Amino acid sequence: MPQVGSNSKRPRIAVLANVYKTHLHTQHIIDRVLEGYNWGGEFRHPALEVVSIYVEQRGEGDLVPERAERHPEMKVCTSVAEALTLGTGKLAVDGVIYIGEQGDYPTNEKGQTLYPRYRFFKQVVDVFRSSGRSVPVYTDKHFSWNWAWAKEMYDDSRTMGFPLMGGSSLPITWRIPQVEMPDDAVVTEGMCVAFGGLDSYDIHALECLQCMVERRKGRETGVVGLQAYRGEESWKAHAQGVWSQALFKAALCRSHTLAQAKESFTDVYPRLEEMKALTKNPVAYHFQYKDGLRGTIMLMNGLVEDFNFAASIQGQTKPFSTMMYLSRGRELATLESYFDPIVHYIEQMMYTHKEPYPPERVLLATGLLCAGIDSLYQGGQRLQTPQLAIAYQPAPSTLRRT
Repeated sequence: MPQVGSNSKRPRIAVLANVYKTHLHTQHIIDRVLEGYNWGGEFRHPALEVVSIYVEQRGEGDLVPERAERHPEMKVCTSVAEALTLGTGKLAVDGVIYIGEQGDYPTNEKGQTLYPRYRFFKQVVDVFRSSGRSVPVYTDKHFSWNWAWAKEMYDDSRTMGFPLMGGSSLPITWRIPQVEMPDDAVVTEGMCVAFGGLDSYDIHALECLQCMVERRKGRETGVVGLQAYRGEESWKAHAQGVWSQALFKAALCRSHTLAQAKESFTDVYPRLEEMKALTKNPVAYHFQYKDGLRGTIMLMNGLVEDFNFAASIQGQTKPFSTMMYLSRGRELATLESYFDPIVHYIEQMMYTHKEPYPPERVLLATGLLCAGIDSLYQGGQRLQTPQLAIAYQPAPSTLRRT
């Protein structure tokens, strides 16, 4: 990629967002695009030019006026189409960044927030079609809360031939220890023990798991079935060995935030009864891949506040495990460091027109999220998932090493 001061043309970027306020995803990502970020131990100004911005929900705390005043080259627009065309009637930018997370939107009967990712994306595609050309698109986190819409978004990118990048920082952040899944390993089971809410942090746990197991022998084959568990049903499944207790322990032992049952203790592994007392309404998604691999994610609020992965690998007596590291003090940071790699790979895609990692990973994680929510809504029913027969090859490692 050209460095600052290069004579090469800087890609012109349209920014779309639900909301642009301090501490939210738009601020973390777009402020880096505008102001710079750390990469490779050095501060870097992205060689991108933000020429337009459209934010759907404005009001108190909105950062758009101040950012536009400091960056007069960034036109504040009143629609998706205007941001992409700059009022010319034709596509006038070289890339699109859409931050579809957060904002004040309704929820459905399943508890999913109805973020307008699909609506924004289809408006982008409409401009592409009417202009007879397309450009790379980044869309934050999972593609949509609706599986059919998510699949349509992915299909649009394949049919029209534009690079599509989604997902979050979890697959591309630091790891402790700094390890990558051994290439072509025979993996029999994988697990991520994490925290957070449904329809928000479960997608992070799914991405943690998927970015690791996709590198197994035979590569990704897709998922054939899923069952979700909540509350006491999670503990019953744990006791029954639905998933590996050894992997659960290995993942927990990677946590830097493992809660303690006794005051002043900092490094004691809690007993099961203590875990039950500490954990608030646990949730688990347990699923089986087409090739027989078993996968589980667990949201253990009150027990951990990080994302911990473990796997069983044939020929290894001990579980393979690591933590996807996110900086602490998140409530205080306005530019959290784990957003740096997102901007790095966005910048890379805008120049190369190549996806830094497979969008199929994000599609599969989106499908698992939707199936998990559906299973919970149906009382923990096991669901067959023929729609998730998604096979793909992993990209070269995107593990952050500096």
